[in-house]
Amino acid sequence: MRLIKLMSAGLVLALSVLSLTVSAEMKLAVVDVDRAIAGSEDAQKLLRQLQQEFSTDEDTIKKIQTEAAELLQKMQKDSDVMSDSEKRRIQQEIESLNNDFVYQRQKLQKEVAARQSELFAGTEDKVRKAIEELVLENDYDMILPRAAALYVGDLYDVTRKVTEKLNEMNQPQ
Repeated sequence: MRLIKLMSAGLVLALSVLSLTVSAEMKLAVVDVDRAIAGSEDAQKLLRQLQQEFSTDEDTIKKIQTEAAELLQKMQKDSDVMSDSEKRRIQQEIESLNNDFVYQRQKLQKEVAARQSELFAGTEDKVRKAIEELVLENDYDMILPRAAALYVGDLYDVTRKVTEKLNEMNQPQ
């Protein structure tokens, strides 16, 4: 019985040393996938496209905001000389503008989100391929999402390299 315990302890010790050796030789990296995608030339081009598509809607929202701010200023400045009915009318107008603002902003957010998901469809495959190429070129044993680590030094962060790979993939061959 004592011999079995001694052999078990020896085996555990040998496995511990072996696992330390194996982990010391492992080449690890982390990647912030969202930042890699956002930094790519393709994403920047799509972002500019989205800004152009929705610029008139943004202008409409800014115009509503400006009108409401002007009415509020007018009411604060002239409230002493305004009748109660005029104050109520301006308050209702401000509330109406506020409702329009909220509606337009929510509508724009939904449209932008739908358009973004449409434009970025297939990006996951590109990212996966870019990471696979990076693994093959640099002999990484494991690349983890950046969010999975509590702390990672810049040396292990390959986000910039993934972004570069994504840019290379979009270049004409």
